[in-house]
Amino acid sequence: MKILAIETSCDETAVAILEIFAKGGPASGWKGQTFKVLANLVSSQINIHKKYGGVVPEVAARKHLENILPLLEKALAQAKVTQKDIEAIGVVYGPGLITSLIVGIETAKTLSLVWQKPLIPVDHIKAHILANLIEGNQGEFRKILFPALCLVVSGGHTSLVLLKDLKKFKTIGQTRDDAVGEAFDKVAKILGLGYPGGPIIAEKAANADKEKFKLPRPMINSRDFDFSFSGLKTAVRTEWGKERFSARGGSALGGRDKEAIRSMCASFQQACIDVLVSKTIAAAKNYNVKTVLLGGGVSANKELRKQMALAVKDLTKVKFFQPDLHLTTDNALMVAIAAYFEYKEGKGKFKNAWGRIKVEPNLEL
Repeated sequence: MKILAIETSCDETAVAILEIFAKGGPASGWKGQTFKVLANLVSSQINIHKKYGGVVPEVAARKHLENILPLLEKALAQAKVTQKDIEAIGVVYGPGLITSLIVGIETAKTLSLVWQKPLIPVDHIKAHILANLIEGNQGEFRKILFPALCLVVSGGHTSLVLLKDLKKFKTIGQTRDDAVGEAFDKVAKILGLGYPGGPIIAEKAANADKEKFKLPRPMINSRDFDFSFSGLKTAVRTEWGKERFSARGGSALGGRDKEAIRSMCASFQQACIDVLVSKTIAAAKNYNVKTVLLGGGVSANKELRKQMALAVKDLTKVKFFQPDLHLTTDNALMVAIAAYFEYKEGKGKFKNAWGRIKVEPNLEL
């Protein structure tokens, strides 16, 4: 079967077509099933939103309108398929920016009606988690052992999700204020580094002194699995103010102080990673999980990936999976994967679903 998927939850327009060769019914899970990526296209708006220092919802929605149909046509051409070859359509309906979500939802509903194809609504966070199921462009689905735990980290989310199987997801911890990706963006702004903050800070932090600035690790010793990054952001602002004053007698840092910027990036990044890894490992032990996963845009951070892998290695008989780098940020391939596993559990309920699906920007897992 071939699934067409659409993702427009924020500022990236994405269309993908995934082919699955399935053996056995729903009870077989993913055993013996293979996949092939026929198309996976993303039109990014990063360069557009850079000048605003963040995503402007109205601008994002207008660009989605411009990009969605050309991207759809390109995906069909690349996959060498027509609407007759598509068995079902998957689309993200939340969480996300309401104006952006509407573009994807209305496009998918129209295609579902005109093509007479089932329409499968997909939770954006579930999609990020299930991106871990595939590696490369073709092959077998990864064998995740349950219970599993996923750390979802992005610009809008920081949460720990427990998976009893591919249908039962439970959030056991989440941020009480800023998401970690949001904290990266805000710290980058404090340091005058631009937007988006994650890649810039990671680049500056490479091989820099991560011990120079003594920053807090918020909630690292709390007895729950929640997070907080607002205080860390404030600590960076305070320490950076001291550094600026000390270096220039109150004036702005100059070119010779680039090393201080690199050290602050490294110190901040390590503080975030320490909290994320510590909480994840504590939850993994508490729930006796057999697999630890990563998901979301911040899971592209190389230091986080490396340090999480090392920490999980110390756990007994626990697997660790992380999504391919191109599947960490918003994409439609992860939506196609999630749509497939929803669809195979009950095809009938998605018939004529185009008339029932609504956008849910504040959707909770």
